[in-house]
Amino acid sequence: VRTDLLARTRLTPAQVGLSSVQRHANVAGAFSASPACRGLGVLLIDDVYTTGATLAACAEALRAAGAAFTCGLTLALPHFGAP
Repeated sequence: VRTDLLARTRLTPAQVGLSSVQRHANVAGAFSASPACRGLGVLLIDDVYTTGATLAACAEALRAAGAAFTCGLTLALPHFGAP
């Protein structure tokens, strides 16, 4: 586990209630990655996958800093609608 490779560089409002487009805009540019990720493969882990906005913003920062590749793993999907 590497907690030194990625950092949130600006606070963002909560994603709850935002559309997919709004979620992506909300977290765009909100993360920066350390040059220490250059050449590494990075697995990003998120608790819930709703639109993928946070994972995409984190992956973008890592790739911009030179990560060889990024993969995402989520633990849950939100439940929409009736069972």
